Amino acid sequence: MGTLIDSSIFIAAERGDIALRSALTLLDPFQDCFISAVTVFELLHGVHRADTAARRATREAHAERFIKAIPIIPFDENAARVLAPLDASLMSSGNKLPIEDLMIAATALAHRHGVATRDKKSFPRVPGLKVDEW
Repeated sequence: MGTLIDSSIFIAAERGDIALRSALTLLDPFQDCFISAVTVFELLHGVHRADTAARRATREAHAERFIKAIPIIPFDENAARVLAPLDASLMSSGNKLPIEDLMIAATALAHRHGVATRDKKSFPRVPGLKVDEW
């Protein structure tokens, strides 16, 4: 079993969480760690939302370091087949989650991985998902 690293981890590191930066450095070369293609989207979306060119360059360098270093798992048909009943079940119980988080969770479940996150709100509500709060 591996671990999908959620964008919240990279965002906290970029914002200066020293302990998390050290932990990410220790993980290099990220054995048994992966990122979802959805996390790539989230990181790059943050780059393009930066309010200054300097901030954009800093975010881009940070994002690209991890995108290049960590294997990316695509959101594919297997993940879609996990996502459909998962989302329907959560919605019917009044437990709506952001679609990006659900796509990451479904990718992790489809590949029998856990998720490393700082998000204490969404991922712990996904049945059967192993969540590591970093």
